[in-house]
Amino acid sequence: METRKIGIIMNGVTGRMGTNQHLVRSICAIRDQGGVSVADGPNIMPEPILVGRNEAKIRKLAEENEIAAYSTNLDECLANDKYEIYFDSLTTDLRVPGVRKAIAAGKHIYCEKPIASDLEAAMTLWNEVKAAGLKNGVVQDKLWLPGLVKLKKLIDSGFFGRILSVRGEFGYWVFEGEDGKLQRPSWNYRKEDGGGLIIDMLCHWRYVIDNLFGDIKSVTNLGATHIPKRWDENNNPYESTADDSAYTTMVLDNGIIVHMNSSWCVRPRRDDLLVLQVDGTEGSAYAGLRKCRVQKRTETPWVVWNPDVESAINYFDGWTEFEPGAEYENAFKIQWELFLKHVVNDEPFRWSLLEGAKGVQLAEKSIESWKNRAWVDLPELE
Repeated sequence: METRKIGIIMNGVTGRMGTNQHLVRSICAIRDQGGVSVADGPNIMPEPILVGRNEAKIRKLAEENEIAAYSTNLDECLANDKYEIYFDSLTTDLRVPGVRKAIAAGKHIYCEKPIASDLEAAMTLWNEVKAAGLKNGVVQDKLWLPGLVKLKKLIDSGFFGRILSVRGEFGYWVFEGEDGKLQRPSWNYRKEDGGGLIIDMLCHWRYVIDNLFGDIKSVTNLGATHIPKRWDENNNPYESTADDSAYTTMVLDNGIIVHMNSSWCVRPRRDDLLVLQVDGTEGSAYAGLRKCRVQKRTETPWVVWNPDVESAINYFDGWTEFEPGAEYENAFKIQWELFLKHVVNDEPFRWSLLEGAKGVQLAEKSIESWKNRAWVDLPELE
């Protein structure tokens, strides 16, 4: 079968997500399956070059994954016509310079979110890539999580009737790092290094809400830094200068109310690390990362408030799993394949840098709301 090779500069994939999700489970998985299958054209085969500042680290990563090319010189890679796509998975504070260089070099752009630390910089990237006529996209992986794919099917089928509200819970306990016990990089908790839960997670919630429920009209948000002191990778204590929790309420153009609790300082007692409960006039759903449970109006229990006696109802009963056992591919890999088809075959791909800028806008407006203790409107971006 004919194969169309396409070179990809992968900058910053030595981190946990860059290595596991983008390199191993996406690009290497696509390579190992024989490329991206195209109905009426050659298979698309990615040929990555790994870029990073630590040569020993990227050489080891390349060898482990049988990748021939790696470099510590981004400018040389950008000057090489073999590489048509620039992918950026650096820390947020380093993203804008790398992406702007790649746009100037005429590369198609695919990058992690948030695409910038502030809306002005995010819109600069969008305007520059648009003016250059380059293909571009932002990672919006949660749209392809099995639980949310099932939830979207229910929405499209009219299962809910009129949707009234969405309530989301996200997070887990991130250890402070004392004695070397930490699950997330320490920069996440330093604002000066691009850290903060609001800029990280509300970019996710923007595209989830936009694609599933409707456009956000306004937001009110309360942020917090619950844990004031943490320890870094060398077991040195430091002050937490970034927010680690956010309590956010949004009103959509269609009247749906969405509330999201997001925290790295919570011990979950729920089905998953992310859950969304959607309530409508005809039924409700409770979706996690992989499973989705539903309760129809006709199956809703008749409840009478009486706190003086033990409830005869177990409220976890009466919910039915929707599409149990359904198999789905890795969410990051699915979007990578769509982007490669977009670049090579001009197939539709609506998750542009403008969508990434919308995520930054929600984060920025949420911080503004927190600062001013007020509702804040979200103007349309173009």
